[in-house]
Amino acid sequence: MTQEQDRGRRRVPTELAALAMGVSEATIRKWASRRKITRYGGPQRAEYDLDELFRLSRRNDSR
Repeated sequence: MTQEQDRGRRRVPTELAALAMGVSEATIRKWASRRKITRYGGPQRAEYDLDELFRLSRRNDSR
């Protein structure tokens, strides 16, 4: 991903990612460790891309 593409991304911390998906923070961390979603940020600050989370949600809803 280029810097230009990265600039438009909306990233949120674990707590807000969990709230957006209707799951626990532990579930968000588990999904990241299983590479179901991409984890961004440093060792002390995980962030997740809202668009990626919403795509996952839509994919799961269509099942």
